[in-house]
Amino acid sequence: MTQRRRFLQLTGAAIVGAAAGIGSPIGDPSAAAGETPSDADVGFCSDMTAHHVQALVMCQRVLGRDAGDAVQAAATEVLTNQAMEVGQMRAWLADWGESTAAPEMVMGWMGMNDGAGIALAMMPGLASDAELQQLSLASGLDQGRLWIELMRAHHVGGVAMATAAAELAATEKVRRLAAAQAEVQTYEISQYDYLLATTYA
Repeated sequence: MTQRRRFLQLTGAAIVGAAAGIGSPIGDPSAAAGETPSDADVGFCSDMTAHHVQALVMCQRVLGRDAGDAVQAAATEVLTNQAMEVGQMRAWLADWGESTAAPEMVMGWMGMNDGAGIALAMMPGLASDAELQQLSLASGLDQGRLWIELMRAHHVGGVAMATAAAELAATEKVRRLAAAQAEVQTYEISQYDYLLATTYA
């Protein structure tokens, strides 16, 4: 099986498999007893949604520009997959009676800062306002290279969070989605490394 085919299968499995849990209200007698969400489930979905939202912003800043075909394809893929995942995670949060607004403090559920968490702006992988402005102002392959560098860093932070959620979450659907996110984004990081060593060197 090629890496590309494996990637597409993982992405599809994350979308279809995780979606199976949308719309099952808490307290539904048909729900498994072990499927009550924990702080890790809620925290991960809230935090990863905020993390994904910035990825969507970065994609929107290069799509339709002259950043190169490889970046156009990669940004389209990230935008499509992560927008769908944002919808999934927000639906779960609403289903659990939790807020879908961006959190002020993040990653406490995974033990960050002794469980107190850190400010959203300090979340690993998030680009700064200055970096986002630089991305908007860049053009050509320079813009493509900067997008890859920023998205690579973004994915590294995302993989760490998803890996933790795959172990800590109480619900199967969250563990399944988190594990798939970690594997897919790890694959994408390898693709970004290849592009930085070749087309965007």
